[in-house]
Amino acid sequence: MTSSAETSMPAMLADFLAFTLAGLRPSMGDAGGECAGGVRYQWLEDGVIEFTPASAARPQANPLRSVLVSAGVHGDETAPIELLSRMVADIARGEVPLASRVGIVLGNVAAMRAGGRYVDDDLNRLFCGRYKQLQESSEAPRARILEAVAKHFFSRADDADHSRWHIDMHTAIRASVFERFALLPHTGRVPSLAMFQWLADARIEAVLLHTAKGNTYTHFTAESFGANACTLELGKVRPFGENDLARFSGADAAVRSLISGAPLSDDVPMPRVFTVIGQITKQSDAFELHMADDVANFTPFQKGTVLASDGDYRYAVTHDEERIIFPNRTVKPGLRAGLTVVETTGETIAELAP
Repeated sequence: MTSSAETSMPAMLADFLAFTLAGLRPSMGDAGGECAGGVRYQWLEDGVIEFTPASAARPQANPLRSVLVSAGVHGDETAPIELLSRMVADIARGEVPLASRVGIVLGNVAAMRAGGRYVDDDLNRLFCGRYKQLQESSEAPRARILEAVAKHFFSRADDADHSRWHIDMHTAIRASVFERFALLPHTGRVPSLAMFQWLADARIEAVLLHTAKGNTYTHFTAESFGANACTLELGKVRPFGENDLARFSGADAAVRSLISGAPLSDDVPMPRVFTVIGQITKQSDAFELHMADDVANFTPFQKGTVLASDGDYRYAVTHDEERIIFPNRTVKPGLRAGLTVVETTGETIAELAP
């Protein structure tokens, strides 16, 4: 039975995913307003909505946390998109006691509608202004819009430590030795204990540390706005409606705890940590990746193993053990066809910044 609260709730809030996929725009009266618990909402852009807590909902002595949560930067990674749509409805119903500003972003809406990863180009390689080099790409306008959304959101955020967050949720094309893992962008700063404690609370099994600047959404928000930013890989790609969302309960619960100001779980083990030490680049159509197409992320290879070749170019393992991440022989020439990492758990955990 539908409750009276749900009956009066704008369709946009009741099913944000269906509203977005249908290409609808809210009427002037429904674009912003107040929902349960005095929480304010504001539709900002196709697939983007912001919530602000009532002043009584948060401790006044503490800085107001601002949390940007995104999914669907790859349009076929549907489970996190469904999670965020459900989260919008639960915030609107008052089932999430909001204590933070929250921005909900559904990324590549055109690809979501088409049921694909992207239309022309990988959106998650077009941030930090790189979209300007691909003006003919269908993804270029969306990258510009999502950068503007983040700038708008964080321009009104507090500057206190750990008050700015960006959680970008994905699912992987392939299997992984660690089903749930996170990627932290390279900022030149030591990773924070707060981020690692939150990742542990989200039941993340492994963390990958980038060592060079990238063009992902989280690189953009970390570099431009000082956000505690992470990309989460939470399982396998499946079509809309075929996801078992219970498998994503750890990350879902951790995001809800973050935005409601709830304490972290006790006695949760820290994730293992891996640091990027190499990149495999596809230089031409002669490129060969010397591994099975279905090799799992974090598969280990021993010293001396040749992982890829492309004419005179060869990538061979130089450490006692290196693990492969995101191997993909089908990328366009000039793009990354894989990353190699080594484990650095002990030293990283010991040096986390407070």
